[in-house]
Amino acid sequence: MSEAKQGDTVQIHYKGTLDDGTVFDSSEGRDPLEFAVGSGMIIPGLDKAIPGMKVGDKKVVNVPCAEAYGEVNLENRQAVPRDQFPDNIPMEVGTQLQMQGEGGQVMVVTIVEVADTEVTLDANHALAGKDLTFAIEMIAIQLA
Repeated sequence: MSEAKQGDTVQIHYKGTLDDGTVFDSSEGRDPLEFAVGSGMIIPGLDKAIPGMKVGDKKVVNVPCAEAYGEVNLENRQAVPRDQFPDNIPMEVGTQLQMQGEGGQVMVVTIVEVADTEVTLDANHALAGKDLTFAIEMIAIQLA
């Protein structure tokens, strides 16, 4: 039976949890996640766990935040005058908005603080600064 290696296309089922057991993502009830090993399509800490697995193998992988979505970067927070927001946008902590960056790329930001005169936006990934745990099962391997 073949073992997954760099460049192979694999399919896995997974369940991702936080340290407190909260499930943040899962492939349950969906098609397996398909990606090329080592391609950068998934977070590095999970990608590194795939080589050597065979179809049917299961494992639990602990991924530190540095190998997932990184540490929280305070430079990714910005206060914006409240009057720069259209009236139809709800000014509530946790609201996610799409903004266009300087290079034209679209990025998701989250409202993290609302004051009388300004709103603080956070462009960090929602899982930044968090260690993650994945329970994974190898479903298929297509050799490179």
